[in-house]
Amino acid sequence: MRILFLTHGFNSLTQRLFVELRRLGHEVSIEFDINDRVTEEAVELYRPDLVIAPFLKRAIPEVVWRGTRCWIVHPGPLGDRGPAALDWAIEDEAREWGVTVLQADAAMDAGDVWASVSFPMRNASKSSLYRREVTDAAVQAVTVALGRLQDPGFRPEPLAVNPDGSRGRWRPAFTAAQRRIDWQRDDTTSVLRRIRAADGSPGVRDEILGLPVRLYNAWPEWNLSGEPGTLIGTRDGAICRATVDGGVWITHLRALEGGRRDLKLPAVQVLGPQRLAGVPEIPLDPFTVVGTGDTWQEIRAWNEDGVGYLAFEFHNGAMSTDQCRRLQAAWERLRRTSARVLVLLGGGDFWSNGIHLHRIEAEENAAEASWDNIEAMNDLTRSIIETGDRLVVSALRGNAGAGGVFLALAADEMWCAPGVILNPHYKNMGNLYGSEYWTYLLPRRVGPKAAREIMGNRLPIGASQAREIALVDAVFGTDAADFAAQAACRAAGLAASGDLEARLQAKQSGRRRDEASRPLATYREEEMRRMRLNFFGFDPSYHVARYNFVHRVPHSRTPLHLALHRRIGAAAGTGTITRNQP
Repeated sequence: MRILFLTHGFNSLTQRLFVELRRLGHEVSIEFDINDRVTEEAVELYRPDLVIAPFLKRAIPEVVWRGTRCWIVHPGPLGDRGPAALDWAIEDEAREWGVTVLQADAAMDAGDVWASVSFPMRNASKSSLYRREVTDAAVQAVTVALGRLQDPGFRPEPLAVNPDGSRGRWRPAFTAAQRRIDWQRDDTTSVLRRIRAADGSPGVRDEILGLPVRLYNAWPEWNLSGEPGTLIGTRDGAICRATVDGGVWITHLRALEGGRRDLKLPAVQVLGPQRLAGVPEIPLDPFTVVGTGDTWQEIRAWNEDGVGYLAFEFHNGAMSTDQCRRLQAAWERLRRTSARVLVLLGGGDFWSNGIHLHRIEAEENAAEASWDNIEAMNDLTRSIIETGDRLVVSALRGNAGAGGVFLALAADEMWCAPGVILNPHYKNMGNLYGSEYWTYLLPRRVGPKAAREIMGNRLPIGASQAREIALVDAVFGTDAADFAAQAACRAAGLAASGDLEARLQAKQSGRRRDEASRPLATYREEEMRRMRLNFFGFDPSYHVARYNFVHRVPHSRTPLHLALHRRIGAAAGTGTITRNQP
């Protein structure tokens, strides 16, 4: 089937559906929602059998949905309507939520229902729920709907009609007043709920030490206390603000005044040293064991059943220079423990997405900041590659992109949860060449030809496809939580296996051969020579792309590597479309 995605952007849910539907044999092209004229042109060019809107912020033009079957993927259960579905689910403390596939018509989210899949709610932010539960349910719902489309006897179900003639339950967007936090009265759970319901967008509007801000990425603190509303500590760039019964760690802010008001940055960086004078730093060693949910710990390391684990919960998977350095220090300490198998766990939603573009954009010299950040990533990657006396596993519970993929490939084995999406390329960020020893790590995994194709096509790769092309070694589990439990069992099995010593000897021999053939230093030197041109050369593409990304500049067109329908064949102007899969 020829399917056109009409979407606001190529976000995590859209990428996952793109990967899964192509895997089912469908031809999928993508058009970003620029305006009605562009949408109508895309439909005319492609003449799709079906239009799917997985992430849309406005209505599909009537001329489109009247002429072509269009499905809306709505992140709410059967009957739910409106632009703030997950916000309401978190605010109302719903125990169960869902995703519904509806046919587009004149009223928003009120069309006939093709499929609806429910899931239990998790105590997490809107962004985290969207990336995991909502995305999984969306894949299930769209797959069910596509199956029903082939059934001539199936009829989509109309929403129930209310006494006033409307359908379903319409709930509007939240107002700023509804999201407001009363620090003198609200307890920790209430504050967390408000911030989590607004996480990602728009954030909760507030004022801290006289500065108007928006709050993002909150975690509970049950061991500290203070006067409600006051700042009682900082840690690794985050601030802790007291509530009536504990505190809340807030890792990121967006200032609403000043020159950086549209940049989401670590809270300490936004507030600055003058405002934070007198607020104590409360460090927490990565190897300190704390109760689950008791406090915020960005980097966490521990040993269990002969296995050493290193988890790093970096917001949105971005890794700044100082985060890379702290992670490398923790890695070196973990190497000195008795564990013979070491597992890199990353974060729950993202394993790693490489360098921290927001932090770089905030620096006066973005080119120098970019260089420092990539060098820190390189140092960390090399430390993992050169861990010869331990078996190293990268266990990906969440997505990875750019340098984060190659950081994971530095391990001996790479395992993925089934819903993980990998973007092992750099070109979408202004034709970056990339580093993190990818020119060594990727070809040795998949071969030179496949490596060139992966880096050139700029498309996401699903976990199953990655396994088929030998990019990863194993895909297992039913979801992220089940994957983590199974990964621990597998890692313990490796640590207890009788052939571990032989594997380590073979690993050391292989590294010596590789080094004799071509030293790691030469791979890095060549990569960084190319990166110097990206950062300091005459072509500003990287700096423009980074600016557009962090400042959320709206798309002006759909990139051709996504818009299959805009790749006109040799007979230009004839309307001939090249149908080859990208």
